[in-house]
Amino acid sequence: MLGRSPASESNHVHTPRTISTPLLDFLRAEFQLDWRGIHGVSHWSRVHRNGLDIAEHEEGANPRVVELFAFLHDVRRHNDGYDPEHGARSAELARELNGQLFTLDAAELKLLETACREHSDGHRKADITVQACWDADRLDLGRVGIRPDPARLCTDWARNPSVLAAAYERSTQRRSR
Repeated sequence: MLGRSPASESNHVHTPRTISTPLLDFLRAEFQLDWRGIHGVSHWSRVHRNGLDIAEHEEGANPRVVELFAFLHDVRRHNDGYDPEHGARSAELARELNGQLFTLDAAELKLLETACREHSDGHRKADITVQACWDADRLDLGRVGIRPDPARLCTDWARNPSVLAAAYERSTQRRSR
């Protein structure tokens, strides 16, 4: 069973537990693109929310890894278009920052690296934590005019029509700059 109804999640606000101010400051300085652009902080925040919602409803998903993925997966992009190595660069950065700006054990770090490295490859089979990361990102495709396809999502929670609709609505809302 999926747990709470998706409708009850619409006003739920998550407070980051793993994302520290020093980490966020570092990522802002590291990010080369428009901070408010399609791969910037607004996207990261929506991926964070999506990911924690998934982690709450999919048994075994590690919320610490999901949180870090949300803020790291696109930080090493060189452009907003085709950049096939950005995930690998983000995975490398995660490895470098572990023990400095956050601390994961070896198994958690491996999950984070895999999620970052392969998040744009379209895979569906992986550890539930990695699947939660990938779905969290895919649920935010509305920001670039793409409605997420349930057949390309990994988790039952993300494929739920109410969850899809709510995530799509969030992803297409314009924020003032």
